[in-house]
Amino acid sequence: MTRPPVRTAPTGAVYFSLLGPLTARLDGHELPLGPRKQRLVLATLLSRPNTPVPVEVLTDAVWPDDPPRTARKNLQVYVSAARTLLGPAGHEGRDRVVHGCGGYLLRIAEGELDTLRFGSLARAGRAAAGRGDLAGAARLLREALDLWEGPPLNDLRDSAGVAEEAGRLEARCLTVYEDWAETEIELGRPAVAVDGLRDLVERHPLRERLRAAWMNSLHQSGRQAEALAVYDDYRQLMARELGLEPSPAMAALYRSMLGRGREARRPAPAREAVGPAAPPACTAAFTGRPGELRELLEVLGCGEERVVVVSGPAGAGKSALALRAAHLLADRFPDGRVRVRVRREDGTARSRAEILAELGRLCGVAGNAAPPGNTASPDGGAGGDRAATAALADAWQEWQARHRALVVLDDVPDEASVRGLLSRSGKCSVLITARGQLAGLAPVHRIALPALADGEALELLGKLIGAGRLRADPGAALRIVRACGGLPLAVEVSGMRLAVLRHLPLAEYADRLDDPSAALDELVAGDVSVRHRIASGWQDLADGDRWVLGRLAGLAEAGGFTLDRATEALGCGERAAIRAVESLIDAGAVTSPAGEVTAHAALYEVPRLLGLYAHEREGV
Repeated sequence: MTRPPVRTAPTGAVYFSLLGPLTARLDGHELPLGPRKQRLVLATLLSRPNTPVPVEVLTDAVWPDDPPRTARKNLQVYVSAARTLLGPAGHEGRDRVVHGCGGYLLRIAEGELDTLRFGSLARAGRAAAGRGDLAGAARLLREALDLWEGPPLNDLRDSAGVAEEAGRLEARCLTVYEDWAETEIELGRPAVAVDGLRDLVERHPLRERLRAAWMNSLHQSGRQAEALAVYDDYRQLMARELGLEPSPAMAALYRSMLGRGREARRPAPAREAVGPAAPPACTAAFTGRPGELRELLEVLGCGEERVVVVSGPAGAGKSALALRAAHLLADRFPDGRVRVRVRREDGTARSRAEILAELGRLCGVAGNAAPPGNTASPDGGAGGDRAATAALADAWQEWQARHRALVVLDDVPDEASVRGLLSRSGKCSVLITARGQLAGLAPVHRIALPALADGEALELLGKLIGAGRLRADPGAALRIVRACGGLPLAVEVSGMRLAVLRHLPLAEYADRLDDPSAALDELVAGDVSVRHRIASGWQDLADGDRWVLGRLAGLAEAGGFTLDRATEALGCGERAAIRAVESLIDAGAVTSPAGEVTAHAALYEVPRLLGLYAHEREGV
């Protein structure tokens, strides 16, 4: 790929580059970045711009195995050096690097960091393609690619944490290159992409979309024999390395090239219209979850993962996060973003026929399915409706293969409810929200939602009751969000209740929530009830899991429980206790440490409000 000219930020501002070796330039002159550990800290902060980076993440990046006792103090020194490098406060007078409850946050503008500029250009290019402006799209995508100077952060990849961030950046670059190449092919200019595609395929031999674009560029350039050889090499590589065949889409491309010479490239047709262009509006009170939202946008935006599962207990904010991401990804999915609830209002699962029928209406998929009210069979209703449902399922798969859309399947009860709905080929992505982990789905990218951090929960509460009221008694406000267990729904209901009860002191309401016998009664605002939502999650559990949860809920009041204490409380052997606890983890009713730790060393937790409900139901 062509190496771009040296870029600079506005006069007097430092310009950072991650899309290659880590560099910093001031007015065109490269700046020294200090020793390796200091550069690792800077790279980690820059790879998550304008987002809090936990101290633990920085520590792991610098000392992956055995951090010294002085690690935090050393980090402060490295962050201080980054502040000096960044220069004075921004135009709003705010510090460039700040430390809060979520970690260190580096504030940086698009014109000061190549990855931010890259993302902006890529989004603009995809939006242009969505409007049918292919020439504009090719220009913008090429401008983004000109920022790519080689493997991102290639001088610091011996750090596992930095290597992971670098891998995500490279995946984004590859996806933009594929977008650009396909656009050039559609414009009838395949020759400009051939050499670059060949080089990238050599470095990423199993990346199918790259190889398909290379085949297409060769074929459209009149080099049919070479195009067919590219497929044959790929087929042999897949069989040798993975024991698999190329995808149906790749095989169809190959068959279309057999026995044909080069054909004139017709102008790309206008994209088919999808029903509603966007899912329902996000809640105005959405806040927090910066890390999870960022991960979701990166995974779905780069196109590497076609299925993402966001899991968490009832009321954890899964739907709000999914809708927020769907709205922010508008330019990445020009054929639309649709959301379908997989459960009815009463908590029962909808049939496959119902879901397919709604998807068909939203996306203009032709076909007939069983009447929406008929749920006699999960595979397609009663009687002769199975054939109609199968036909609609085939039409849905064909639609997904031809479009680039985001499908949000919300509140999924189990794997069987969605297996036949997931895209088998093409560029559609599916975002699933579920209370349980849906361990039977693979391969998928998983994001588990933990409780809100204190700072995030307080921010959410402040949006509802007003910042002034929050500041008047911050200690009571903190007691409220902690009594809510960091559950977004509970914090939101508390805020809605307090917004109406303006006379009620925060301290008095905190006292009510601290009382285990009254907390769930207090968490009601109009027709929104935390108890009702938790009860729906309770019904998802098997009878045996409910009994186990009732026994473990008492242990959780002390701040968590170990496997030994669970074994004692359940009155069973160790293996049975492990299976019981892990069954509740799969169901989203028990949380476990995010990192690897032995079963005996792990500290497990039951969310506070779920534990209170378990006490009510099981009489423990």
